Amino acid sequence: MGAAMYALNVLALLFVALIGLAVLVAVVFYIVDTLQSGDAIRRNYPVIGRFRGLFTKMGEFFRQYFFAMDREEMPFNRAQRDWVYHATKGKDNTVAFGSTRNLNIPGTPIFANAVFPPIDDQFAMTEPMIIGPHAREPYLAKSIFNISGMSYGAISKPAVQALSRGAYEAGIWLNTGEGGLAPYHETAACDLVFQIGTAKFGLRDEHGAISDDKLREVSKNPNIKMFELKLAQGAKPGKGGILPGEKVNEEVAQIRGLKVGQAGISPNRHPEIDDFDDLLDMIHHIREVSGKPVGFKTVIGSSDAWEELFRKIVERGPESAPDFIAIDGGEGGTGAAPMPLIDLVGMPIRESLPRIVDLRDRYGLKDRIRIIASAKLVNPADVAWAICLGADFVTSARGFMFSMGCIQALKCNRNTCPTGITTHDPRLQKGLVVEDKYLKVANYARAVIKEVETIAHSVGVSEPRQMRRRHVRIVQADGSSIPFNKIRPSYQPAPENTAL
Repeated sequence: MGAAMYALNVLALLFVALIGLAVLVAVVFYIVDTLQSGDAIRRNYPVIGRFRGLFTKMGEFFRQYFFAMDREEMPFNRAQRDWVYHATKGKDNTVAFGSTRNLNIPGTPIFANAVFPPIDDQFAMTEPMIIGPHAREPYLAKSIFNISGMSYGAISKPAVQALSRGAYEAGIWLNTGEGGLAPYHETAACDLVFQIGTAKFGLRDEHGAISDDKLREVSKNPNIKMFELKLAQGAKPGKGGILPGEKVNEEVAQIRGLKVGQAGISPNRHPEIDDFDDLLDMIHHIREVSGKPVGFKTVIGSSDAWEELFRKIVERGPESAPDFIAIDGGEGGTGAAPMPLIDLVGMPIRESLPRIVDLRDRYGLKDRIRIIASAKLVNPADVAWAICLGADFVTSARGFMFSMGCIQALKCNRNTCPTGITTHDPRLQKGLVVEDKYLKVANYARAVIKEVETIAHSVGVSEPRQMRRRHVRIVQADGSSIPFNKIRPSYQPAPENTAL
């Protein structure tokens, strides 16, 4: 009985002490808030005004888990993320009861199923496709769906390792991103696309230009299949790459040629490329030195500006053409970029893709230049849509981030990613177990490809690249849908004149 009373007295004293501490903290906050001049709410409403900042910071959490419906969030909603999460398990990814998608929203793609689709044994897997027939070492690309550029530094060591092993397991390519080739890209012998950004990380000489000696040496790597010259990125057209200084550790600094803690700010464009002639000269030079296919990645502001490129290719001859053009939409993602560029600059992929495809085809370069589509294409319907419009390949970065466990915490630029994907904090990286995540990367890629092939089968063709614009309908403002080939007809060459 005495012990119980003693414990009760101790608890009472602790309670009083906690109340006293809370009052003391409130008094200190009151004085600080009253004297500070930077925040009008806290100055006018001391202590209580602090809750506004707290609730604002917590708003992302509450919206994601409690208030937002399955298809309401941006940039990716819960339904999109959940499909990826389920696909990573490598098990049945079917759903029950009915669709939760509102099919009356303008712009929604609806695939036109065939009246008599092929019997199950009348369709095949997607055929490999040659890229760079004029290069000394053309690339036979096996997969229609691949990993877009994410550089080591922007993402973590275990993330790159998981992507490398997952890409090898699924038979897809992995783009290095503009940060140069890190040893973790070669964790497995997957196919690699070496991206050359405006800062030329991994290839730069003392003047910041491409070193032919370094390019020649890198090209000897049998895993590197292509080079991608990065002109622009969807989330920040007209702005170079931005790697925050807190992500530049000793290893990142060594690979990129930076100092520890120094922000990696790339130029907004390649200084030696002033026009399309310079661009074609650069592509030719890299292809000659490396022997590998070379293309470029860009964002389309206006398709009119790009017509000159195709005219010059025709004048010079098809061997002068880029081996591929990777089109990133204005809705593309990044680790860090100014909000005006993320929100307002660059044509969305749904408009830019068909425009560039039509330009390529109009100039007779369909079999010479491969088109790669990127930007928010993470689910099978997104990939199938892009192929219907003329893309030869689709790449995704954020889809593969979701496959590794990304929860869309929107902290990619702060080095505090809670899933270990975009942080160099060893404590946070522990959550990303490579042995588990690489299988999820591979399962996700396989699931997307399989379901794109399922859509192709449903619309009546034997493999995805046989899908055309007539196979997808686009919902209009009145709720009706129109075949895309009537909204934007594919370019068809005029028939040759024949004598009567």
